[in-house]
Amino acid sequence: MRFGVLGPLVIQTRDDQAVALPGKKVRMLLAVMLTGEGRTVSSDRLIDTLWGESPPGNPLGALHTKIWQLRKVLDEAEPTAGSLILSNSHGYSLEVDDGDVDFRRFEEQLIKAQSSNNVRLQVRILGDALAEWRGPALADFAHTDFAGPIITRLEERRLTALEDKADAMLSLGEHQLLVGELGDLLARHPFRERLCAAYIRALYASGRQSEALAAFDGLRGRLDEELGLEPSAELISLRQAVLSRDPDLSPRHSPITTAARQVTNLPASVGALIGRDSATVQVKALIEASRLVTLHGVGGVGKTRLALEVGSSIDEDYPDGVWLVELSTLSNQPKLGGYSIVANSIASVLGVRDGVAAGEGRVTQVERLAESLRTKHTLLIFDNCEHVVEQVAYVSDLLLRAAPGLRILATSREPLGVPGERLWTVPALTIPANTRSIEGSSAAELFVARTSEVAPGFVLDEHTRTSVAEICRRLDGLPFALELAATRVRTLGVNEVAARLGHRFSLLTMGSRGAPVRQQTLRAAIDWSWDLLTNHEQIVLERLAVFSGGCLLTAAEDVCSGGVIERQDVPDLISRLVDRSLVSVIDVAGVRRFRLLESVHAYAEERLSDSGEEPDIRIKHARYYADLAEATAPKLRGPSQRRWLEQTNTESGNFSSALETAAASRDETELAFRIVNALAWHWFLSGRLDEANRGFEMALAVATGPDGFEASSRECEARAWQVGFALRAGKTIHPLDQYGQLPDRICDPIRRATIRWFLGFVRVGYGEQRSAEECVEDALVEFRAQDYSWGTAAALAALAAFGVLRGDLDTVRRRGEESLRLFVDLGDGWGQLQATDALAALAEVHGDYQSSAQLHRQGLRIAETLGLWNEVSNKLSGLGRISLLHGDYTQARELHERSMRLAAEQGYTFGEQFAEIGLGMAERRQGRLSAAEVHLLRWLEWCRQVEGGHGVALILAELGFIAEMRGDIDSALIAHREGYDIARSTGDSRAVALAVEGVACTYSRIGEHKRAALLLGHAESVREASGAPLSQAERSDVERALKRGTTAMGTMFDEIVIRGRGLEAAAVTSLVVD
Repeated sequence: MRFGVLGPLVIQTRDDQAVALPGKKVRMLLAVMLTGEGRTVSSDRLIDTLWGESPPGNPLGALHTKIWQLRKVLDEAEPTAGSLILSNSHGYSLEVDDGDVDFRRFEEQLIKAQSSNNVRLQVRILGDALAEWRGPALADFAHTDFAGPIITRLEERRLTALEDKADAMLSLGEHQLLVGELGDLLARHPFRERLCAAYIRALYASGRQSEALAAFDGLRGRLDEELGLEPSAELISLRQAVLSRDPDLSPRHSPITTAARQVTNLPASVGALIGRDSATVQVKALIEASRLVTLHGVGGVGKTRLALEVGSSIDEDYPDGVWLVELSTLSNQPKLGGYSIVANSIASVLGVRDGVAAGEGRVTQVERLAESLRTKHTLLIFDNCEHVVEQVAYVSDLLLRAAPGLRILATSREPLGVPGERLWTVPALTIPANTRSIEGSSAAELFVARTSEVAPGFVLDEHTRTSVAEICRRLDGLPFALELAATRVRTLGVNEVAARLGHRFSLLTMGSRGAPVRQQTLRAAIDWSWDLLTNHEQIVLERLAVFSGGCLLTAAEDVCSGGVIERQDVPDLISRLVDRSLVSVIDVAGVRRFRLLESVHAYAEERLSDSGEEPDIRIKHARYYADLAEATAPKLRGPSQRRWLEQTNTESGNFSSALETAAASRDETELAFRIVNALAWHWFLSGRLDEANRGFEMALAVATGPDGFEASSRECEARAWQVGFALRAGKTIHPLDQYGQLPDRICDPIRRATIRWFLGFVRVGYGEQRSAEECVEDALVEFRAQDYSWGTAAALAALAAFGVLRGDLDTVRRRGEESLRLFVDLGDGWGQLQATDALAALAEVHGDYQSSAQLHRQGLRIAETLGLWNEVSNKLSGLGRISLLHGDYTQARELHERSMRLAAEQGYTFGEQFAEIGLGMAERRQGRLSAAEVHLLRWLEWCRQVEGGHGVALILAELGFIAEMRGDIDSALIAHREGYDIARSTGDSRAVALAVEGVACTYSRIGEHKRAALLLGHAESVREASGAPLSQAERSDVERALKRGTTAMGTMFDEIVIRGRGLEAAAVTSLVVD
């Protein structure tokens, strides 16, 4: 992760993807910690910087929220990057390497320049340092108090660097290059004497004595008029030297001019190199540190173009020239020339003739080259070495040993393997993070630039942006492929090009006519690499095409072996394909994976299809991943849950591909069921409800049906999972009597009990609750009989949740605590979330908001650590609810909004509903009745459709209170009376009490205080009987009715409230509905 403050604040990932930050305060928070240079910044200072004299009600809580947002953004951009933010009892700090922050790199370069005795090197280092600046430091915080001193310090360092560079260039005689730049700088900084001195010297050295003297007079006038000062003694002495034409002012070095530069054969650039600024800097640094650098990478990634850019940018450092030796036309057959063909090509470029002696006896061309280069300071660029790699390696090693001033920059699709070689893999250009945005993508920048050149009418707008992003992503950010695609836009249009990428090899066929054949088409570029492979390498590359998203070595060994390929040979064959840049190595969570770029993948897939063995290899792949899914499933319920979730997520492409293969083969339906049943819990934990639904539909599409006598145990299990997932996704409740027998047909007792539990668990709060709870109770009995601790804990947590809804608080406590103990022993984070959820609700009911919030925060940490984003949404809503009860409506709204956004992103309808109802409740308590009503009405009909009685009752109660507060008595009574009926049907005594309180408030509004008092008394007794009296934070509506009643009736009102505590249920119903 890299950070920049020398300009607007920027963050980039290691692969140059821009990272967007949410909101100015989060950006300011990062800026403060970045400029703290690793020191702890106190919480008080952060709060003061972010909010100044208008802090929020809970400033520490608000700061924690901003820290959480920043960590989340960093983690989403790069796994574990959020851990760069450290906290202690005093505050926060950002632990970032100096090389990852632009202003620290800038300052390190200044120190490096000052320590160098090589003036020309000083100029280059200072130029690199100043190139870090993208504009004014902290430009987006220029008018903030915290940034002022930092901006001043950094700007002073920048000006000093400019002055140092100017002095160094003057000593090299480069005064003519400086005059214009120094004049502009002095106009912007008119009182800097050292800058003025450099300007005077540059003018004088350029033969402009009168202008040099005028520059002095100008500075003296400004100092006198505006500051009342005189120029320094040094500047006055310089003026005298100019007047007397002191010879010491004449340049000591001859100025560098175009005519004086060494001859080179590098071709002139035909356009800017896009997206390679960082790469150019890194390769230049490697060449400075190492004598042989090889740019390694897949064909079309831009190795040659990068090498030419680097060579052109450092040609001044090589007085004997930078020379390009193009090797692509050479034969790779040793009998047609061997090492001498490479040596001859180098000699031809350098002009080394046979007459150059190298001692007595017969002299080889390589020896002549060595003698010619022995005393020279030269950079040779060997381009396209892969087909003559042994010959290039031999010649390079010999020349480097003989010529200490020689450096070699090679481009190759595989390493040379020479001692001392520094290998630098050229990455593809950065692709858009998604198809909605191309911001920060160098691939998109290149494609748009090239398209604009060949198709002048092209416009990047909302109609073309998505297609541009898709083209960049599907072409893997390869510059060559992007440039070929750009040429097609003129005739097809960008949207049609994107649509036709499934046939990329016939589409991308219009390369530059002057380019080599291998650079005319995308297919030819890959053919070039394919033809260099052995037969066994070709077979393994073909078979690797069945993997989606890469694979582990063990998977490749299993799937790619067979026939002439022995299992033990696969690692070496893959290693050779990696060396040839046809297979990429990626590190995912510390595990090495192998993958093909999409264009190579498409090519290998065609080859596999032509080979005739594709069906067998795909079935082999499907069986491997069915075994892997089944082996992984139990590990998702234990202490390594996070690691196995990450690994299963990484393999999701292969699981999907395996499922497609199994489902497409009528002979492999059981294989399809094995895959979906094994993946069900992974899908659930990951919140991939839509993906699960598609998977079950695919597997069951060719099955016998739920009533078929031939339905297997695995098929019945898959159908039961499908029903449960549909319920969890918020689909209309299925008539469960149609599916109720499915668990009975599952042979394995633990699998059978798991399905019973799941079908009950997903209905907590929705549908007929008693039958759902019975499913869980039956499962608990079976789990205990099988001594299956995980199932026992899961069933107990579900029963605790049912207890919350019924108001059976003793059950909540007993079941929840036992479940939590079991899940802690098992190390299952998800299970601990479920148990603490019920216990947090219990603490809230008892008014212990601190404990409830602590349990929610504990759950939030677990959910974020595991990446369980549905559960993160739930926990954010839980914390939002506690903030609402504390009266911190700003934080309540922020937490609920974050929860709702996250749930919507995950397709988690229940979470979205839970969060938005919370928003509505917060709006009502602030008197924003219309906004509250909008939030609540959105979910009323949905809750009815999914038979969410508890949700319907709560929404109706809130809508009733809104109507009552507006004075709309009829609407209030209609809402509260319906809510009363529904609350009674749920068996939730607290929901019943809320509806009764709503009717009482409405009666009090129209002066029916006696009825209101009786109903308030009854509601109070119901809450006390359930062990959950109304807390002070929840009494605002009741207090409104009490105040009206006591104002109208005095102590008599209180007496009637006491009488209401003894009312029978029938009398209460009569009072409510009459």
